[in-house]
Amino acid sequence: MGYKIIVDSGCDLTIEMEKEMNIGTVPFKIAVDDKEFIDDKNFNMEDFLKTMKASSNPIKTSCPSPFDYEEAVEEANSDEVFIITISSKLSGSYNSANIAKNVMMDKYPNKKVHVFDSKSASAGEVCIALKINEYIKAGMGFEEIVEKTENDISSLKTFFILESLDNLIKNGRIKKTAGLIANVLNIRPIMSADDGEIILFEMNRGFKKSLSKLADALGKVVDNIEERTLVISHVDDLERAEEFKKKVLSLYNFKDIKVVHTKGLASGYADDGGIVIAF
Repeated sequence: MGYKIIVDSGCDLTIEMEKEMNIGTVPFKIAVDDKEFIDDKNFNMEDFLKTMKASSNPIKTSCPSPFDYEEAVEEANSDEVFIITISSKLSGSYNSANIAKNVMMDKYPNKKVHVFDSKSASAGEVCIALKINEYIKAGMGFEEIVEKTENDISSLKTFFILESLDNLIKNGRIKKTAGLIANVLNIRPIMSADDGEIILFEMNRGFKKSLSKLADALGKVVDNIEERTLVISHVDDLERAEEFKKKVLSLYNFKDIKVVHTKGLASGYADDGGIVIAF
């Protein structure tokens, strides 16, 4: 009964994209103090950002359970299912999906299910979903799609710049003293993903300078830009995302560029004004 793509809510697809590509989303749960948000289509971004900013405590996230993924696969009612999760080094979502996969394949021996560890998040997961959809439309078989997509993941590039380091300080990703000094000095580091882990790419003063430096750097990290789609995810700052897109268009000839708003999970870590890109 055809293919189905399932993603966790670390994947910042728009509602329109989900409908167009017939994608099912399994949500994370995010707690700020004693208030819980479910990262689904009813997620209230304004309330979430306001609540998060008012709290001195880190957010707490709960990844989808194996049962959540089992339900999604059952509802898909498809013989061949692709699941995309946030990096296995950042969350247990990948493990949950694999447990569900094994249960489903025992229950339905003729069903094919593959779980992709995106080794990324946010815009990176969107890139992978777009690629799989492209391969489905091209009429490729299940195994070929798996092989090509795993190759795409190995060459995927993900970067992000944060307007505020407050959440990384709260969540213990940056030492408090170092984070506060960076904020005072207006340092806006460009971060990158390396085999699913977050690493420092470059340090700059000011968000605008970091965005400009990142745009300049894109052509140095890959040599086949014209074959790639650039996805720009932003946390409540469309103007900044469009500025970055304009700068990129003046420098490169990407196959396509898509601008999307982060969902709850990426917003919780990137914080208000943050930008995540992948290609």
